[in-house]
Amino acid sequence: MTDTSTLNFDGRAVINGERVSARDGQTFDCISPVDGRVLTQVARGGQADIDAAVAAARAAFEDRRWSGMAPAQRKRVMIKFADQLLAHADELALTETLDMGKPVKYARAVDVNSAANCIRWYGEAVDKVYDEIAPTADTALALITRQPVGVVGIIVPWNYPMIMAAWKIAPALAAGNSVVLKPSEKSPLTALRMAELALAAGIPPGVFNVVPGYGPEAGSPLALHMDVDCIAFTGSTRVGKQIHVMAGQSNLKRAWTELGGKSPNIVFADCPNLDRAVEAAVGSIFFNQGESCNAPSRLFVEASIKDAFLEKALKLVPNYQPANPLEKSTVMGAIVDKVQLDNVMRYIDLGKSEGARLLAGGERALCDSGGCYVLPTIFDGVTSQMTIAREEIFGPVLSVLSFTDAAEVVREANNSVYGLQAAVWTSDLNKAHGVARALRAGTVHVNQYDEDDITVPFGGFKQSGVGRDKSLHAFDKYTETKTTWIRIDSPV
Repeated sequence: MTDTSTLNFDGRAVINGERVSARDGQTFDCISPVDGRVLTQVARGGQADIDAAVAAARAAFEDRRWSGMAPAQRKRVMIKFADQLLAHADELALTETLDMGKPVKYARAVDVNSAANCIRWYGEAVDKVYDEIAPTADTALALITRQPVGVVGIIVPWNYPMIMAAWKIAPALAAGNSVVLKPSEKSPLTALRMAELALAAGIPPGVFNVVPGYGPEAGSPLALHMDVDCIAFTGSTRVGKQIHVMAGQSNLKRAWTELGGKSPNIVFADCPNLDRAVEAAVGSIFFNQGESCNAPSRLFVEASIKDAFLEKALKLVPNYQPANPLEKSTVMGAIVDKVQLDNVMRYIDLGKSEGARLLAGGERALCDSGGCYVLPTIFDGVTSQMTIAREEIFGPVLSVLSFTDAAEVVREANNSVYGLQAAVWTSDLNKAHGVARALRAGTVHVNQYDEDDITVPFGGFKQSGVGRDKSLHAFDKYTETKTTWIRIDSPV
């Protein structure tokens, strides 16, 4: 599974079922954060490429080569698409690791499997979602039906390239839409390969297009395009706000945004299993090198148990030392690129300068490898006014805060512009329900962190975004609800 010699990267766009270079011939280097090598040159998509992809998607939608298929037929193709991902699982996992830096064992066990499961689940679901008949008088028949919105533009981030793409393309395609996907320029390779595998599974040309490129050059034209009916975005809150503005400036297209997070993880003194809470706190912040929007980066521990908690936590830190992600034993890999590595180090320096106490890490690692690595980092003595407790770092940096009562910790946990996820650890059922209800977050975990399933929605409150990925609720984003009112003049 770790033999990279057989990989052959193709960085060209996929438009109307064909691999094509950018219209102006421009490319950019795809650099691996593992060791700094150039993996390939990738098409640097721009306005002309987005125009071509949208035109192909529109033609495919209008001639109903996909949208006109019966749901059961689309289901069969989607299942074949999922099977294609699993058939090429080792290739996709290695590509993801080289492109983004995550450990290959997680790329294989988590990313590939989750993406395939998502595509399969929405394929299975689409012919089991019923429309409605309104409870009208006998003189009318009111049908409430769902129809695909049309052309869906999708922009996804670099931290979970396959999973984030699958969360959006699966319900969009299953519902009958045509898609133009713009992957992050930091990790575009698996998205391009997924488009090929979709074609091999039977998704018609033009239905699923992928245009790599930079945000201002390819992402903005997609969000501003007058012939795109819906734009779905996962990324930073700063860019998400721009997406909403662009949607309004253009054709008032629907805009769905899953944005940043600064998730609070609250451990009360009556936590039922302190060891499990410690393992979850450490494992969840250091998983994927901390490059997760839902990472529990703010750890609130009740003052009476904080010392015991941190003693246990520090003993686990050596288990998360960064190493070559291509090694099967590695659990923490490389930061996605030098820009993000420098950003993480900037936040670590801010934590030190603002008075937080560094307990572990705080330095770069494997500096001679040519890659981008940082040690797992824990700060104690953090206050909610510090930058590292307010802003999303997107790296393996844990901020520890203490509290003495439930009202205080709820107030501090909610003292954030974000509201993506949260967690509560307690043996008191009333406290668990009361705190969970009071927390302003899209998901609240109780006595665990990050247990998950495709059947539940994912998204946030406040500036963590608009709309929900996953579950049947995702179909709401990619369908229009239509009422057809039929008058009935009874002959009897």
